[in-house]
Amino acid sequence: MSDNASPLQTMTQTTTTALWNDSADPRELAQSIEWGAVGATCNPVIAVTCVKADLPRWSARMLEIAEQRPTASESQIGWQVVEEISIEAARLLEPAFEKFKGHNGRLSMQTDPRLHRDAVALADQAERFSTLAPNVIVKIPATHKGIAAIEDATARGVSMNVTVSFTVPQAVAAAEAIERGLAAREAAGHDVSHMGPVVTIMVGRLDDWLKDVVKRDGIDIDPSYLEWAGVAAFKHAYAIFQERGFRSRLLSAAFRNQLQWSEFVGGDVVISPPFGWQQKIQASGADAAPRMDIPVDPTILDALLQIPEFRRAYEPDGMTTEEFDEFGATRKTLRQFLAADEELDHLVREVILPAP
Repeated sequence: MSDNASPLQTMTQTTTTALWNDSADPRELAQSIEWGAVGATCNPVIAVTCVKADLPRWSARMLEIAEQRPTASESQIGWQVVEEISIEAARLLEPAFEKFKGHNGRLSMQTDPRLHRDAVALADQAERFSTLAPNVIVKIPATHKGIAAIEDATARGVSMNVTVSFTVPQAVAAAEAIERGLAAREAAGHDVSHMGPVVTIMVGRLDDWLKDVVKRDGIDIDPSYLEWAGVAAFKHAYAIFQERGFRSRLLSAAFRNQLQWSEFVGGDVVISPPFGWQQKIQASGADAAPRMDIPVDPTILDALLQIPEFRRAYEPDGMTTEEFDEFGATRKTLRQFLAADEELDHLVREVILPAP
């Protein structure tokens, strides 16, 4: 490592913390790889952003698909584009996939959020996505039905990236489901050493939800403390994962502040900032010293625990799996992903059936 290594390069070269790029845009991913990234992700919001960023190219491709598949719906055409974007990004990560023997070098593809109420359909789509490239990892939401799908898909040999997950109980339930799936696959005589499951906590979206709750319920708390909610949940989940020996790693996503990077350095986890946040971190020259094992200030944590919604998110038994679907951040995020699906349909419609 050079004396003037950047924060992200320092992290990736001196600690067990991995960097993944929270985008499948090939230009952003190529730069992120230079900074040490060994993974990337795609979801409905990211896919729409990628299409808009290179609209002439993808508009032409939509027309080609429509001609090749004359009975395909707008949604089917849009999702083929999502698959092609994902496959292109996956190729950029193949060297890391080989180097880390499946532990990294993964491209995350998200199952269609319109399937979130059907565990079998989620697992079926996950299995199909896993055949698109050897280094694909598939995202399934940590909803009640999603937890069942995660276990099923893992048992079928699909590496999981659990998404729509904001809380310790969701992360623990997902990790337990993955363990059951891995055990079932091992019992059937399959090798699972190449699988690389991760469990996401969308730390910034937990912060967002608590800010909504505090405003809604008139709770008096230092606003700066709310910037630590996702950090506190992530650190607590990490301690539980280490204690219980889960084979999946935690992944930090949905960045809202630099703490959601710096406080996790040194952990055997994945940090997945959007490309813009990576640029900010690089420009900051911030210290990349390990801080994962440093607890959140007890004063801050005690204040957060006075918020009932945070207690639900922080305690491993704070919610049942049935209650995951009712959690505010879950509803907000699923609605956003569903809206992105609708926007992608609209983009396809404008291309194949433009207004007169």
